[in-house]
Amino acid sequence: MLKITISETETETRWILQGRLVGPWVPELRSCWKKWHRTQTEQVCVGDLNDVTFIDESGQRLLRAICKKGAQFVANGIYTKHLLDMVTTDGKGG
Repeated sequence: MLKITISETETETRWILQGRLVGPWVPELRSCWKKWHRTQTEQVCVGDLNDVTFIDESGQRLLRAICKKGAQFVANGIYTKHLLDMVTTDGKGG
């Protein structure tokens, strides 16, 4: 299960993800991202992964693609921070 909550201010759109970014939830996030990205103005996009418990390989690929489009990610767990490091550096480890 993945819950996606989007909150907006004048300068930022924050995507709060909760649960597991796996299987059918990856296309769901991709669909939401594409819809939002088309209407995006000057807001910074921040993906809050603090409450994500697991990300499979397809989820990692999606996060990498979103990152390349300019999104930023935050996480506080060791597992998620490690995965974000791998995603944001194309797997080069920093």
